[in-house]
Amino acid sequence: MNLIHLLFKNNIPRWIIFLIDLSICFISVVIAYLVRFNFDIPDIAIVDFPLVFGVVLGIRAISFLVSKTYKGIIKHTSSKDSQRIFVTLTIGSLAFVVVNLIFYYGINKTFPIPFSIIIIDYMATLFLMITLRVLFKSIYTEIMNPYREKSNVIIFGAGESGIITKRTLDKDAGLKYKVLAFIDEDPKKEGKILEGVKILRLNKLDDLLSKEDVAHVIISIQNLSAAKKKKLIDTCLKYDTKVLNVPPVSNWINGQLSFKQIKKIQIEELLEREPIKLSEDKIKQQLSDKVILVTGAAGSIGSEMVRQIVHFSPKKIILLDQAESPLYDMELELGDDPNHVPYEIVIGDIRNKERMENLFKTFQPNYVFHAAAYKHVPMMENNPSESIFTNVLGTKVIADLAVRYNIERFVMVSTDKAVNPTNVMGASKRIAEIYIQSLSTTANTKFITTRFGNVLGSNGSVIPRFRKQIESGGPITITHPDITRFFMTIPEACQLVLEAGTSGEGGEIYIFDMGESVKILDLAKKMIKLSGLTLDKDIKITYTGLRPGEKLYEELLANEENTIATHHNQIMIAKVKKYDFQEVDTKINQLISSFNAQNNFQIVAQMKALVPEFKSKNSVYEELDK
Repeated sequence: MNLIHLLFKNNIPRWIIFLIDLSICFISVVIAYLVRFNFDIPDIAIVDFPLVFGVVLGIRAISFLVSKTYKGIIKHTSSKDSQRIFVTLTIGSLAFVVVNLIFYYGINKTFPIPFSIIIIDYMATLFLMITLRVLFKSIYTEIMNPYREKSNVIIFGAGESGIITKRTLDKDAGLKYKVLAFIDEDPKKEGKILEGVKILRLNKLDDLLSKEDVAHVIISIQNLSAAKKKKLIDTCLKYDTKVLNVPPVSNWINGQLSFKQIKKIQIEELLEREPIKLSEDKIKQQLSDKVILVTGAAGSIGSEMVRQIVHFSPKKIILLDQAESPLYDMELELGDDPNHVPYEIVIGDIRNKERMENLFKTFQPNYVFHAAAYKHVPMMENNPSESIFTNVLGTKVIADLAVRYNIERFVMVSTDKAVNPTNVMGASKRIAEIYIQSLSTTANTKFITTRFGNVLGSNGSVIPRFRKQIESGGPITITHPDITRFFMTIPEACQLVLEAGTSGEGGEIYIFDMGESVKILDLAKKMIKLSGLTLDKDIKITYTGLRPGEKLYEELLANEENTIATHHNQIMIAKVKKYDFQEVDTKINQLISSFNAQNNFQIVAQMKALVPEFKSKNSVYEELDK
């Protein structure tokens, strides 16, 4: 058995394959003569044997050397190998016909190779060369992956991508998988056989998973809708079946799919929604040939804003941040970007007026996308002076410069935590909103605010934290079993920021359709299942209690606010209270000046005066609300 394993484990030398192929050609000619003469070859035909064998083997040898059919790895024979053999043998047999014609018209009026022999030889050689390769591959697959060791796999999608996925599984010797069925939504395919595997309808998946031990369901469909993907994954998770995803064709290496590229489904894919339809022509018209400044450009939102803006051909994009290493990473990424948009990397603090003044004077931006902010709720609850210094003063510095240098548009990225804030961070962002809202009534610059909830995969997001806890063996920590959050992907959020930012007339607060609120406990449970682990056996969930300033439920609109529709069904405008700029400016300057005293309670009291709906939760500042 070890000898057999050794034989099949090592690749057969090419010269041996070449000799075997020539031997098959020799045998095929013999078979052709035997069949042609009913197994009784006359003496007159035997006389021509040396010439016939010389011509046939000579032409076949030359054709094999030219087409390199012998270089294929036999144990991984594919349909392309079969096609190459077919073409090579067809051309070789046509060459026999040409030799016959040359002999007949140019030498002795005879056909050295009977045409019937050519046809029979062609069919026999084609059959033997392909069949022996497939047989060798089948024996190799069975020896290296015995049937009893194989795990069942279901492929969702019986199209071209599904076929390629099946062949990828078959050819990978390191795998021990057997494709149990194809699942497809097309009723015309139901019951048919593809690559030796039966095609079933989607409504049979539940029953199949309940009866069979299925290790993986592989999603091969490239454009599966978010709703259908979620339904499919939920069905698989019910039976503890892992779900894998075939990457887009553009990500295949040299146009070839390998099993290592088929990855596990990520929780982000369960929370995805249908792709957003943008007014790309309008956005391009606004941003094309403009100088764009992105603050917080090294952060999760700011960096994605940069990635999307470069597609609209700006004149130049300026990346501003104080985080040196992430900003350097963005510089390297833009250097490799095929769009080759001119860019400037600026390290600086938005709170530093002189530094920001120099930036605006030097680069004269037309648009500002303001994403720089402190955003971690517990951190800002413990450091309220920093929250007003960055989120309020920093925003004020950039906004005032936008007015002074006649910036066309200023788009601020805000948060749903600014609605009925229960924490310092949310209140600081609401104060920043109030400032630019009121400033818009006195300036030519169009100030626009965009407000949305949590973004998947952002720095500090719950999902990367849960993933890290799972990888380290747990436990997963959740503050409260009933806590819920809205989620949106980073690209989706940034697309809506671009859409709203380029369509606003100034003074609006745009809110985004965040979909359904997600229970964090359910999210954690699904992440455990997607990791192939079992709750309370492999990973535990523990509750730590709400953190200072944390809400159980988040909202996108304050109690007295309502919304009006826009041209985009996923974007709405919040109708909010109007503020007098002079009054707001005076109060905010007083708030900023309180930074020097470093009295947290004094700072938070002033914030509550500016934002009366700010009611602290789970915080030492609750006593200020009494």
